Amino acid sequence: MFDAVEGFAAEHARLEQQLADPATHADQALAKRLNQRYAELSAIVRTWREWQQLGDDIDAARELAAEDPEFAAEAEAAASRRDQVAEKLRQLLVPRDPNDGKDAILEVKSGEGGEESALFAGDLLRMYTRYAERHGWSVQILDANESDLGGYKSVTAVVKAKGTPEPGEAPYALLKFEGGVHRVQRVPATESAGRIHTSAAGVLVMPEAEQVDVEINDNDLRIDVFRSSGPGGQSVNTTDSAVRITHVPTGIVASCQNEKSQLQNKESAMRILRARLLAVAEEQAASEASAARKSQIRTVDRSERIRTYNFPENRISDHRTGYKAYNLDTVLDGELGPVLESCVQADLQSRLEELG
Repeated sequence: MFDAVEGFAAEHARLEQQLADPATHADQALAKRLNQRYAELSAIVRTWREWQQLGDDIDAARELAAEDPEFAAEAEAAASRRDQVAEKLRQLLVPRDPNDGKDAILEVKSGEGGEESALFAGDLLRMYTRYAERHGWSVQILDANESDLGGYKSVTAVVKAKGTPEPGEAPYALLKFEGGVHRVQRVPATESAGRIHTSAAGVLVMPEAEQVDVEINDNDLRIDVFRSSGPGGQSVNTTDSAVRITHVPTGIVASCQNEKSQLQNKESAMRILRARLLAVAEEQAASEASAARKSQIRTVDRSERIRTYNFPENRISDHRTGYKAYNLDTVLDGELGPVLESCVQADLQSRLEELG
């Protein structure tokens, strides 16, 4: 049982030696990849060793139970614990999305519902920001197009973890389940008659691509600069600092106008472009990746939704997992954990079934 773990343990030992070598850290991108793999294997090896130790404890307790019956209870408790650890180890051994260790780029766009939809897009961004804060992650706005009432017609942000997260705890591993259409039912701030309206906002989640993940030829890029629009401080709206980058072979466009500096806007736009190109490359490379991306419904249509936020009932419902709770106010304040856990468990169960 768990024979494959021995190979992982050997790889774990090799990585430990490699990471102890100062020369490894001269290449920061390499060191980051090795640290992510080491963290993933550490969880497996640590759980495997606990499972082995519990086996030894059970044998010892059963042997002692022949002389002292009290040890029989200890053996039974250890056996129960060992079953739990074995299940955890089985879950850790399920093949993971290779992007699960990455940071995430979130795009939130308003859809049907006009200004109310834009306000809801702002609510979603605040929800993700507060959820990120609870995890000790940072959120950086890369590009934003604000609406007249303070919402967002569209906003793009990067969510970054500090250090090397445990397997399944990186931003993309959790937030990827947010991709799709989010429907809201409430009385809009713009509604004078008190009627409940239904509107929607769309969310797209992509792993942030490293430069080594996507090769971009500078000759394939068309870079345009233009004057920023919308609210801004000194120099915004007065200089051509906004940047739009078009990847000519694919037609993919990324733009940024949030920063005062044209160079900063270019760097942010390149981060968005790399993430979009990585998503497209994965769609073409594997049907599994394509299916995963297609599940993030890109058309903000109220009829195609992954989740409903019902304000009058203080209810949140996830239509993929059947999760339902009446604590919408706390969820929007960042208590998103239980909702996402239902998605994580449904995904895990699906992958376990595929493995038979």
